[in-house]
This record gives sequence, structure tokens and C-alpha cells, in this order.
Amino acid sequence: MVLLTVSFIITNPRTSVVLAQTEFPKPDIIRYDTLPENKVLYNGRVWYNLYAGVEENQFLFSEEFLIGSVTMRGRTYPNLQIRYDIYKDEILIPYQPAGILQLNKEMVDSFSINFYDREYRFVRLYDSSDAEIDGYYNEVYSGKTSLIARYEKKIERLADGGKYDKFYQINKNYISIDGKFRPIAGKKDLYRIFRNDKKTIRNYINKNNIKIIRDDAESYVPVLKFIDSLPNL
Repeated sequence: MVLLTVSFIITNPRTSVVLAQTEFPKPDIIRYDTLPENKVLYNGRVWYNLYAGVEENQFLFSEEFLIGSVTMRGRTYPNLQIRYDIYKDEILIPYQPAGILQLNKEMVDSFSINFYDREYRFVRLYDSSDAEIDGYYNEVYSGKTSLIARYEKKIERLADGGKYDKFYQINKNYISIDGKFRPIAGKKDLYRIFRNDKKTIRNYINKNNIKIIRDDAESYVPVLKFIDSLPNL
């Protein structure tokens, strides 16, 4: 491996740190000669945190690595440490000697993350007629209808007292019917999408005191299960 020696200075808004001469792999695409069955997994790019000066963090659930699995080109790699960067929509795993590896997204089929005794499964959608749909999505519910959730983080500029930028999270939910994705952001969208059964669905929601929360995908699941049970769907 050819090494590139670089001298640089990183300035944090809170503290100034000067790093000594440091060596990085060149190029930053790395393909380690590990076990043959692991070559696909460890085909990736060295990850650097470009947002250390931004308040909060760019990761889903936690900035700590969480236990999960990754399926790449049909092969599943279990019991990995995973961190999901939802600002860049990339999966990261620790790996020596690189430090942290950003997986090759083009090879990823799906991945899972365990958080508080629950498994969240994500699939990669691509080549969609709607470019907004491309990326990783949490499979929340699957039946005659299906529900997927997209988690994103944005940067609010000079948010903290006008001194520091800050990450904030937004969630987007989509209902899929016959392979077509429709954004959903509350009961009105449910009634619009299923307008032929609007009255039946509204009565079910009111009778069972179901509370639909705009960006909480789980709150739609009881209603979708009911909709799937309707004979005319």
C-alpha cells in the first residue's frame, strides 16, 4: 500500500488542536486481503468525520457502534458493529488498520441494527422513477400495503446561541401499494390515499382511539393492518 504523508491543522470551534504529521492510505479506497468470504464486506472507503464541529451528531439512534448485520450481494455478515450516518446515508463499521470503514453502498442489499432489544431492518432502494426514494429505508410494516421510513439529518446553521451549527433529524414515511410509493404525513394523507374507504377507516380510528403521529411510522401500523383486512383492497 502506498502511503501519503500529510501535515494539517484542524480547528474545532471550541478548542484548537494541531495534529502532527500523519499518514493515510492512498488512495482512500481500500480492499483488504482478508478471508475470501469477507472481501466483499471490506470493500469500502476510509471514513473521516468532517462534522466534528457541529453540535449533536449525524448518526441514527446513537453515535456509538451498535450490533447488527449487513447483507451484500446476497451474503449476510452477522454480528457486526454498525453505525448509520443518516446525514450522508452511509453505513460505517470499525476495521483495523483503517480505523472506520464506509461500506461500498453499491454492494449493499440490506442491513439491520439492534437498539434497545429491538431489531430495525433497512433495505436499499434504488433505480426508482422517483429520485427522492433512492437510499436506505426502515421496513416498518409489510402486508398488502407496506410502510417504510426514511431517517435524515440536516444541519441548522449557527443554531446554538448563534455560535455553533447543529444537527437535527427529520423522518419521512411512505406507503407502498402495488410497488408505488406515496408520502404520508398524517391522517389526511391516509384518507386521501384510501379515499374509497375513508369513512370506514375514520370510524375505526375514532372507535379505537388510535393516535396518528405525523412522523412516527409505528403509529400508522394498526391502521394499515385494518386496511389490509378490508375485502375490497
